[in-house]
Amino acid sequence: MNLNQLDTDNIKDFLLYCKDKNISAKTRNQYLNAIKFYYYKVINVRDRIEIRSAKRTKSLPIVLNRSEIKELINATNNQKHKLLLSVAYGAGLRVSEVVSLKVKDINFQNLTLHIKQSKGDKDRITIFPNSIIDSLIAITGSKSRNEYVFSSEKGGKLTTRTAQKVFSNALKRSDIKKDASFHTLRHSFAIHLLENGTDVRYVQELLGHQNIRTTQRYTHVTNPQLRNIKSPLV
Repeated sequence: MNLNQLDTDNIKDFLLYCKDKNISAKTRNQYLNAIKFYYYKVINVRDRIEIRSAKRTKSLPIVLNRSEIKELINATNNQKHKLLLSVAYGAGLRVSEVVSLKVKDINFQNLTLHIKQSKGDKDRITIFPNSIIDSLIAITGSKSRNEYVFSSEKGGKLTTRTAQKVFSNALKRSDIKKDASFHTLRHSFAIHLLENGTDVRYVQELLGHQNIRTTQRYTHVTNPQLRNIKSPLV
């Protein structure tokens, strides 16, 4: 194959092959953008690549209810792991944000966390519950301001893979049958705030979403008016 010669049919065949291999629409679109970049920017081909981006599946996020959140957290006897899951849910954090959290990022007086250089290289302020203050003080009391809250046993930052393993182990020990992941804690945080009547714009700010539409998808999961509708089957 001559990569210096644009062949749209070959590109289409490649993308169809990827689809047959169950590669996600998001990844296939990344491949297409990379191909376009190569032809347009690297070898200066000016012929347009008339291939539309693949439509991404719009699936609703998996959410744990409040009882399931408590069950998940209580499924581990390790206090550090219990606190890690509590912070992730109670503050709506991504797994990368939890492991990157430092002692100096915690404001105990205001019950806030300063999340730095997260997705999109943006800082934000989020909340955490009063119920975990004592546990946070216990784990950070002997640490310096620049140390990680959830450091590894060897020292330094806990890996995201380890944090995800903490979640998966707790899920296995629980009776929860949902296909949940660590990110489900963040989804659940958003849903439960909306159920409490929190304005979607504040939820957007706490989650650090750039576009309000990203946050609004949670309104499709929680709709209090639907609970008032009864099925016609009696």
